[in-house]
Amino acid sequence: MRAYLWFVAKRALQLLAIVFVGISASFFISHLSPINPVEQTLGRITTRSNISPEAIASLRAALTDMYGVDEPLWNRFVNFWVRFVQGDMGPSLIAFPTPAMTLIQRALPWTVGLLSVTVVITWLVGNLLGGLAGYYQNNRLLKAFGVLAMGVQPIPYYIVAFILLIVFGFVWPVLPISGGFAMNVRPGWTPEFVASVIRHAILPATSIVLVGMGLWFLGMRALVSNIITEDYVTYAELAGVKRSRIVGSYVIRNAMIPQLTALAMTLGGVFSGTVITEQVFSYPGLGTLLVDAVNGGDYGLVVAVTSVAIIAVAVAIFVVDLIYPILDPRIRVE
Repeated sequence: MRAYLWFVAKRALQLLAIVFVGISASFFISHLSPINPVEQTLGRITTRSNISPEAIASLRAALTDMYGVDEPLWNRFVNFWVRFVQGDMGPSLIAFPTPAMTLIQRALPWTVGLLSVTVVITWLVGNLLGGLAGYYQNNRLLKAFGVLAMGVQPIPYYIVAFILLIVFGFVWPVLPISGGFAMNVRPGWTPEFVASVIRHAILPATSIVLVGMGLWFLGMRALVSNIITEDYVTYAELAGVKRSRIVGSYVIRNAMIPQLTALAMTLGGVFSGTVITEQVFSYPGLGTLLVDAVNGGDYGLVVAVTSVAIIAVAVAIFVVDLIYPILDPRIRVE
């Protein structure tokens, strides 16, 4: 137990280092942008109303002090981390003066819900079908699914999203193609709102599931095809062990361990695919918020969204890393 706790402590330090480096990199990259947040905000305000030159000068001075654009980059970096620890990412440019964290709190549940459901479905179903296809290699239905998986898996998320949008939004308009819920439904924990949320999430979730499931199916099938040639599987078959027990306890269970590692490695790619998918369907998640922030030159919001994404992916990988030694006793944690 002491060795495992030391293992957890080392992984926690690695987690902190990864988060610090990733967020710092996003800060410096975003601050190299030629867009001036002060002039961007002033331009947006002055186009909507007539403001006197004195008021503009006063507002420019206030915004310059707020964003600290007149300070050296190193001072802005230190101030950023001080505010970040306090949970203050400053105001958003595209929704000024709404705080950036307020916008993230509104968008985060949509992305978390979409990602959690799709990742669980793709990983579990893809691995289960891939394991069965690897063991029952002559099954025609599983062979057909394998051909379909090989055809869909190389297609990018956004291409599948566009195809689903065209088919179910225009050719056969049976599902909503934009938004998170219907405009005439009041948000709340009511059956109408939940049903509307589910209907609006079907197409974005399906585009992610179709591509992701093919990846796990093909990987699991390859692993199981190698495992069934092992001596312990052959001995179990000769000993008359039930096929269901061989498949579940001896084959798929052993093949799931490397697939768990692959899950941690692909979480970042799944999130990046979700960003474009959300934009295609105008889904009100972090992906849409990030694209709007980039288009609006709101680098403060860009850094905030990127930071939340880095923390979420890093924590997910950290959790998977802690589970790995528990599932596989052969892993040493000393």
